[in-house]
Amino acid sequence: MIVVGLTGSIGMGKSTTAKMFADAGIAVNDADRVVHELYRGKAVEPVEAAFPGAVRNGEVDRSELSKNLARNPANFKLLESIIHPLVRERELEFLEAQRKAAADMVVLDIPLLYETGAEKRVDVVVVVSCDAEIQRKRVLERPGMTPEKFAMILERQTPDAEKRRRADFVVDTGHGLEAARKQVLDIIDSLRRRAKAEA
Repeated sequence: MIVVGLTGSIGMGKSTTAKMFADAGIAVNDADRVVHELYRGKAVEPVEAAFPGAVRNGEVDRSELSKNLARNPANFKLLESIIHPLVRERELEFLEAQRKAAADMVVLDIPLLYETGAEKRVDVVVVVSCDAEIQRKRVLERPGMTPEKFAMILERQTPDAEKRRRADFVVDTGHGLEAARKQVLDIIDSLRRRAKAEA
C-alpha cells in the first residue's frame, strides 16, 4: 500500500486537492478533521488542564485557544505535545483499516508534515502550492483573518519554496480546478505504474 503524505501552506488549496484524491477513490485521512473531532472528545480534558478556560460547553473553543496562543506562542509546543500523539493514534487506526480493506494507496493529509517530521512515515510527499500573491488573496478573504494572523501562521510553517524542493510531486493550484485535478490524476497514475513496475 502506497502511503502518500499531502501537505501545503495555508491558502494553497490543500483541502480542495485532498478532495480530488478522495473523488478519485483514494481514502484520505484528514488530520485537521481528526483534530476537530478530538476537540469534541479525547482532547477536551488534557487541553482544559493545560489551557484553563479554553473549553466551552464540553468542547475546545478554538477561538479561545487561538487567543491564548497569540498571547503566548511558546504554548504551541505544549498544545502539540497533547494533540500530536492523539492524531497519530487515529492515523495508525486509519492505516490498519485501509490495509485490511486491501487499498493500494491512501493519502495522509497533514498540514504540518515537514514541521513534525511526518515525511519519514510516508512513501511519497505531494506538496500543494501556488503563487504567493494568490495565496495571500485567498487567505485574507477568510472570515476573521488579518494580515497579522496570516504572518503568525506562516511563521510556523516551513517556507513554500523549501516544501516544493523537498516534495516528490507538486500540485500547482494557481491555474484553476481542472488543471489541479489533472495533476492529481497524473500523480495517482504515475504511482500506480511505479508500484506495478516494482511488483
